[in-house]
Amino acid sequence: MYDYYLGGKDSYPADRVAAQKVLQVAPEVRLMARENRRFLGRAVRYLVADAGIRQIIDIGAGLPAAGNVHEVAREIAPETRVVYADNDPIVLAHANALLAGSGPTRAVPADLRKPEEFLDDPTVRELIDFNEPVGLLLVAVLHFLTDGEEPAGIVRTLLAALPVGSFLVVSHATGDLRPEVTAQVATVYDTATSTLTVRSHAEISAFFNGCELVDPGLVRVPVWRPDDKPPKGHTKVWIYGGVGRKI
Repeated sequence: MYDYYLGGKDSYPADRVAAQKVLQVAPEVRLMARENRRFLGRAVRYLVADAGIRQIIDIGAGLPAAGNVHEVAREIAPETRVVYADNDPIVLAHANALLAGSGPTRAVPADLRKPEEFLDDPTVRELIDFNEPVGLLLVAVLHFLTDGEEPAGIVRTLLAALPVGSFLVVSHATGDLRPEVTAQVATVYDTATSTLTVRSHAEISAFFNGCELVDPGLVRVPVWRPDDKPPKGHTKVWIYGGVGRKI
């Protein structure tokens, strides 16, 4: 569905049907997907150029698209190591085809709900040095976990494995800004492959416990360190994004 919102062609008919239903309720979701992608690029540039991070973990990476994490990172520091993780075999097939011959980047099967298994994966351990700072990306993925799946506990487990000076990047759908619309969208997702759990600013902020938020904090993704003026309609974007440094 995310690929469809971005204008890609790698989606199943059922994905397209569900995405079209979402767009009927909230046409701004296409803009939101693009702005979330731009936020990801800016956050990666911050990690590599400003914070000096040279190894990145992207969990729930999704289908490859323009401006992939390893591409953005290596424009600044070619030695940057990247691990993509996703539980969708189609995503992994596309990612591994893209990554053939691309240096220190790998795509591994992983379920965010089982963080210990991911952390113990031999490929992850081969590529990532957990004694050195890591950039952990959880971009537009935590809202696909229900409260019962304890996303805060999952984030704590992942952060606990990373040394001080590592960074956490999160973007997450919220019900704060357009509650009636987000409720309708969540209903559509209930009939799709994954439910959508929107959360408040305070609930999303809690994922950064143990981290110091980088300015400007947890904000709507179009206004997190924008390269230029936010796009027309950006006030309708109901995704918060932020970057935090583990302390």
